[in-house]
Amino acid sequence: MLVVMKAQATAEEVQAVCEHIEQLGFRAHALPGAQRTAIGITGNQGEVDRGNLEELPGVAEVIRVSKPYKLASREVKQEDTIVRFAGTDATIGGRNLAVVAGPCSIESREQAFAIAEQVAASGAQFFRGGAYKPRTSPYAFQGLGLEALHIMAEIRDRFGLRIITEAMDNETLDLVAEWADVIQIGARNMQNFSLLKHAGRLRKPVLLKRGMSATLDEFLMAAEYILSEGNYEVILCERGVRTFADHCRNTLDLSIVPAVQKLSHLPILVDPSHGTGKRDKVLPMARAAIAAGADGILVEVHNQPEKALSDGPQSLYPDQFARMMDEIEQIAPVVGRTLPRGIRIETAAAGAHDGFGK
Repeated sequence: MLVVMKAQATAEEVQAVCEHIEQLGFRAHALPGAQRTAIGITGNQGEVDRGNLEELPGVAEVIRVSKPYKLASREVKQEDTIVRFAGTDATIGGRNLAVVAGPCSIESREQAFAIAEQVAASGAQFFRGGAYKPRTSPYAFQGLGLEALHIMAEIRDRFGLRIITEAMDNETLDLVAEWADVIQIGARNMQNFSLLKHAGRLRKPVLLKRGMSATLDEFLMAAEYILSEGNYEVILCERGVRTFADHCRNTLDLSIVPAVQKLSHLPILVDPSHGTGKRDKVLPMARAAIAAGADGILVEVHNQPEKALSDGPQSLYPDQFARMMDEIEQIAPVVGRTLPRGIRIETAAAGAHDGFGK
């Protein structure tokens, strides 16, 4: 159910409606919009008595939400969600495109700072790096853990980049929430419902990656788990799905971008690095993602990908990343977007690595 407040409803009237809903034994989710506030109701097993709600001061109407994902649906919130970060102009969602860049894994302080300086110089607003790495092999590099979180916190202080990194379980989730600006929930954990609920209670933005075989409804229902706990700052991310294709690591499903935007108000990023698994395919798919209407790009960048401890073959060289930024900046106005180039800093070129061909 959804309670739509009148445009002139006061904050006290909104609060009174929320308290009434909670007295009925349900949960109230106030979602302010550009024109008026909507209050989602969850926890009910059937129809809620509309009569009492409709008579409360400030209430315009009470309507039934038809989608199984209530709070993620545009029926509840027409306006696009924009995730903002205190102390910076960086946003995810809205007119501005967000660019998240960095290595798959934080391997050392020197490596992380070198890459951060170069992606900041090209205009990225967010830095990604793995502190805890869920790997297929138990013998592969598993990440530096808390040390990596400390390194990324230093990077935020030095370059002004917001930090996005993955939590693998409830234990690492609390640490990531303490040190990072955005908690990433990876594809393998998209349906780890206890982890999603925990993330929903932390009141920290969450980047939710699509599972390797997840349908659109399953993707949005996973987001609903986070929203239902009161965390409304959820960012979706398409990172490719498993198919029979053998020319790339995964099949990047760009059709999900307009599909999500039709059904949900949540922003959606695209990860062409995991989506293809091959360096020469990252730039073309990044361009295509922006043209398809994505709210931004999440891409892996490494200063020495041939020596990377994880995902080297899909990591861009810094100069390739700079080229990507230049090209998507040109595409952005065509689809009504702009690409803020973050805090531009001067740095020496890393050398020419034109792996894309002519």
